[in-house]
Amino acid sequence: MRNTAMILVNCADRKGLVATVAEFVFRHNGNILHTDEHTDEESKRFLMRLEFDPSGLDIGLDEFAASFAPVAENIGMTWRLARSDQRPKMAILVSKYDHCLVDLLHRHRSGELRCDIPVIISNHPDTKPIADFYGIPFFVVTVTKDTKVEAEQKQIALIRDHDCDFVVLARYMQVLSNDFVATFPHRIINIHHSFLPAFIGAKPYHQAFERGVKLIGATSHYVTAVLDDGPIIEQDVVRISHRNSVEDLIQKGRDLEKVVLSRAVRWHVENRVLLYGNKTVVFD
Repeated sequence: MRNTAMILVNCADRKGLVATVAEFVFRHNGNILHTDEHTDEESKRFLMRLEFDPSGLDIGLDEFAASFAPVAENIGMTWRLARSDQRPKMAILVSKYDHCLVDLLHRHRSGELRCDIPVIISNHPDTKPIADFYGIPFFVVTVTKDTKVEAEQKQIALIRDHDCDFVVLARYMQVLSNDFVATFPHRIINIHHSFLPAFIGAKPYHQAFERGVKLIGATSHYVTAVLDDGPIIEQDVVRISHRNSVEDLIQKGRDLEKVVLSRAVRWHVENRVLLYGNKTVVFD
């Protein structure tokens, strides 16, 4: 795959934003490959992802960003430049369930996820053989009610020591503290085994079974201080019937969980997710 660069815009809507970005790329001999825009009518928020081939630029990408900064500032644009050749580093937190972990590692090895995975952290040793198979350092940090603060500090230290850019909770069955979440704002991706906002918290499949729903789902979202309430990246559903048991729901749900989480991680890695308020725009 060729290397590309992306200008990601999130700012108040006004005339001329698309033209300003496109003209600047053109003026410096960049070749625009894709451009996606969205305006939220309620908040008057403008979001844009412009991807271009920088191989023909008359200046380097660092100089390109420095040159564009005053242009953006002059019109009140919030923006950042991302590059596909800069592979982000992902830390994975997992407990005993291994389906999401295995799916992520398989997709990473096959080249679907353009990132590096320098560390896997768990509160149980069960998934260590999987990490060993893929050659990824694995650390067990036991978490109890009395040691939660200390355990999270160890986890944070490991994530920082491995220079990770974001964290993925691959069915990590512990509620993160506000301090942990604040350490990595909008950089923690979770998979919740429910179609949020329905059935938040523990045992959502049991809740769904008791409610007699006809659809169950899975939701991948950014983690915030409020449990299962962060900006949603991806969701999917599967139909069930009165013939299905709780165990059937769990099995069907696990198939959804791993696919939904991997999609969300891929879109995050590819800089396709733009946040505003408690929402996201995902550009395909």
